[in-house]
Parts: sequence; structure tokens; C-alpha cells
Amino acid sequence: MSLKLPKAAGPQLFKDGYKIAQGTDDAVVRNIQAVHELAGIVRTSFGNGRNKIIINHIGKLFITNDAATIIRELDVVHPAARLVVMSSQQQESEMGDATNLVLIFAGELLNKAESLIRMGLHPSEITQGYEMAYDFALKALEELVVDRVADLSSKDELIKAITTAISSKQYGNEDFLADLVADAALTVMPKNPVNFNVDNVRVVKIMGGSLYDSKVVRGMVFARTPEGDVTKASKAKVAVFTCPLDISQTETKGTVLLHNAKEMLDFTKGEENQLEAMVKEIADSGVRVVVTGSSIGELTMHYLNRFGILVIKILSKFDLRRLCRVVGATPLARLGAPMPDEMGSVDVVETVEIGGDRVTVFRQENDITKTATVVLRGATQNYLDDVERAIDDGVNVVKAVAKDPRLVPGAGATEMELLKRVMAYGEKTPGLNQHAIKKFAEAFEVIPRTLAENAGMDATEVLSRLYAAHHKNDEGVVGVDVEDEKDGTVDAKAAGILDVLSMKHWALKLATDATLTVLRVDQIIMSKAAGGPKPPGQNPNWDED
Repeated sequence: MSLKLPKAAGPQLFKDGYKIAQGTDDAVVRNIQAVHELAGIVRTSFGNGRNKIIINHIGKLFITNDAATIIRELDVVHPAARLVVMSSQQQESEMGDATNLVLIFAGELLNKAESLIRMGLHPSEITQGYEMAYDFALKALEELVVDRVADLSSKDELIKAITTAISSKQYGNEDFLADLVADAALTVMPKNPVNFNVDNVRVVKIMGGSLYDSKVVRGMVFARTPEGDVTKASKAKVAVFTCPLDISQTETKGTVLLHNAKEMLDFTKGEENQLEAMVKEIADSGVRVVVTGSSIGELTMHYLNRFGILVIKILSKFDLRRLCRVVGATPLARLGAPMPDEMGSVDVVETVEIGGDRVTVFRQENDITKTATVVLRGATQNYLDDVERAIDDGVNVVKAVAKDPRLVPGAGATEMELLKRVMAYGEKTPGLNQHAIKKFAEAFEVIPRTLAENAGMDATEVLSRLYAAHHKNDEGVVGVDVEDEKDGTVDAKAAGILDVLSMKHWALKLATDATLTVLRVDQIIMSKAAGGPKPPGQNPNWDED
């Protein structure tokens, strides 16, 4: 690499405060180092990995090994690292899993690119070689399919795909949680599985008990009790209101002149009569359950109890929207009797005690419900949050296999086979591109190496066995055995460790795209942050005498 000489001061292009980084050393290599550092943070959480304690800007505590959560709560400011973070977030929104794979693989690709730059290759030559290797890897990936989810209405077939995704988050509990996710997914599976909606599987977390007390409830569960005296209803019509259940306040202030006590009594009486008429209208229309997303006045509550109407308050607008979908109701912004087509219906609304908490369940008995709820039990809130993330990953796998049912070997077996095939392709490629293609192939090694390291194994020894196993044949099913029972390797297909092909495809695509974007940058120009100078902070030792 050419020696960098200091430049003479030229004409000033920008205002004071601008930062400029340019050239291979200043821009490209620093970008690579920033992304490598970011990948190093999440790498130890890959597979059967370690947890991180993250305390975000508002002081909320997270204990998790989920890369998507870690990256979301970290405020990454380096522009190149943010590009890779955006790629991993895109993977989360597209597939819902394998975000860590994007970060680790992008970090390793850039690390390999740095050694090529040190050798003297230009970033343009590296990107060209990487693009060739990427196109070949995607074609090779299609050939590594070993199984498929044949029937999406079969619980065993779904569990086959879900278990591996959950075991990376909750190793040891994957069989039980995969069973819960499969039950919930089958409850809401539409006639055409391609239309499966992950939003139809909800999670409610209730502290206490153990994880094995968790269960799937058909319908929706709300972790609160009804507001009034009525706590149960069956085969009832439902009205959903987004407005407060109270006399509406006037927009302008008014003054009422009262001459005597009778006028005062009549004044409040008129308000009561008006409210009673409204509630009577609702009751006469056949409604037996009222759901509101806002406050409930005391007087309204009195009349609703008198007419035997069950009332529940749901403050989350997202939950209110989901409930409307379950019961088939239209949310109303005015207090009054709903029209017949605006009312929903529910088979059972009841209050159930789970642990020490009472919850309300909206359940449809006959029809296949539009929503299923996984009720999770556990000792701490952080643990329940982490299990919820594992459930989300499992549900996202169901969505992925509904669109593309093909499965490839997990446990790093797919990556080792891609390494072998891309490396062979690089050997046959003439010119400078072969160096970049071989480095692209070597980057795949980071996945089995990380799995072995995070399981506390001797990574070098395990990798040498994997290389030997993969060069015996082209099946490509031998991966890392994290339980290390025999020699650290396992037949992933026979052990049922399977990954969804579409997730690997997207992770490979997004990681490579992010890498190429970073490599194509040769200059970073940052303007001065807006907002003027920061006010002086309080002296941390202000109370010392």
C-alpha cells in the first residue's frame, strides 16, 4: 500500500466543525474496524451463546442473547456500522430471525477484505470478486436442501422447522416451546397457509410458576379483570368503543345560573337521564359485552352494572384492533347503540385465575379463532421477555416456511459446504478476482467456529474434523455438535437440526449488500452537529464538602 503523505493546506471548502476522512487508511480501514467491533459484540451471543445485560438510554434493563434486541437498544453512531445495523434490522422485519448471522457474516467479510487491501488489492477489485462469489453461493445454497415442510397442518412437520430457531434463544426448553408455538400457529392457520399472519399469535406474560405451566389459549387473553360487577358472559354481542364512556364535556366553558335547590337537582337529573337512556339503548340492541379504549365514568359504570353488561378497559390501541378482528366488531368513536353490522360476537368471556393473577379471556369455541394467545409463566420479567422473543422467532419461522417450505442443514453444516464449494469456484477463476472469491469462502468459517467457541469447545480441532467430513462427500450435512458427546461433529439432518432456506438466503444477501456498500465508500464527510454547544453538566461531586 502506498505511503500516505501529509497534504499542504488548501482552500477551505467547508465551515469550521466539518470532519473529513478519506483514502484507504482513514475511511475504508476505519469503517471495517468499526463493523468488526460491532460484530464482535453480538458474536458471543450466536447459537448456544451468552447473554448480554443492556441498559438503554431511559434506564430500562434487558438481559438477552437476541441480536435484534441488543442492536435496537444500542445507539450506534458510526456511519458504516449503522449501515450494517440497518441490514440486520431489515432481516428482522423481513424474516424475524437470523439477524445475528447478518452482523457476524458482514463483519467477517469486511475483516477478510481488510487483509486483501493490505495485500494491495483495490476495493473495486474486492467488490467485483465478492459479487461473483455471492452469485455462486446463492446457487449452491439452493442445492443444499435436505428436507421440506410437506404439510403445514401437521404439528410434527411444523415442530421440525421451529425447534432449531427456538433452541438458539432457549436452549434446553426448545421442545416444550416449539410445541406451544406449533399449537398456536395451527389454531390460527388460514386455509391458504401463505396468508399466515404472525400478528394473530399473541403472548401474555404472567409472573409466577414455572415455564412448564405455560399454555396456549384460543382467543385473546388480557391481563386485567372486568371493571364492573359482571365477570362472565357467553354467546354475547360485543360493542367496542374508542371514546370515554361518560358524558362528553363541552368544547367551550359555560356558566349555569341556579336559583334554588330544585333547579340544582333537576340539572344533575337531566344528565343522569341522558346517560341512562344511552346505556339502555346499548342494552336494548342486545349488547352484553362492552369494550372501551378509554376511561369509564362512575355513573356510566352504575348503569352498565344495572343492565348486566360486562365492561372491560383495554388501553392498548393495538390490542383493541386485534380484539375487533377476533370478535368481528367495528370500533366506535361515539357513545350510543351500535348498528347490527358494527357489533361483534363472542362465545365466551370469562375471568380465569392463572397463578395469583386474574385475567380475562375472550374465546371463540366453534369457529377457528382469528387469534391464539400463548400464556407464559416464569419467575422474573426479564426471563419472560426473553422467552417471548424465542416465541416470536418460532412464529416467524412458521411464516417463512408457509412461503418457502425448503430446509437446509443447521449447526454450521450449510456454511461449511458453501465454504468448500465457493473455494473450489475461486480456484478455477482466473485473474485477481480469485483472491476475493477465496476470502469470501473463508468468511463462512466464522459461523461453525463461533458455534464451537460459544459451546466451550476447541474450535480449531472441531473445524479440522468438519473440513475432513465435508471433503469426503457433497452431502454437506455435518455440523457442530454443541453437546460435544462424541467428537464435536454431528449429522445435522439425522439430528433434526434444520434451518429455513429463505432465512439463510436473505441473511447472505443482506450481509453481502452491506459489505459491498461499506467497501465502496472512500470518503466520509460529517458536518458539525446542529444545536450549538451543550450546556455544562452538573458536577458529579457537587455534594462533597
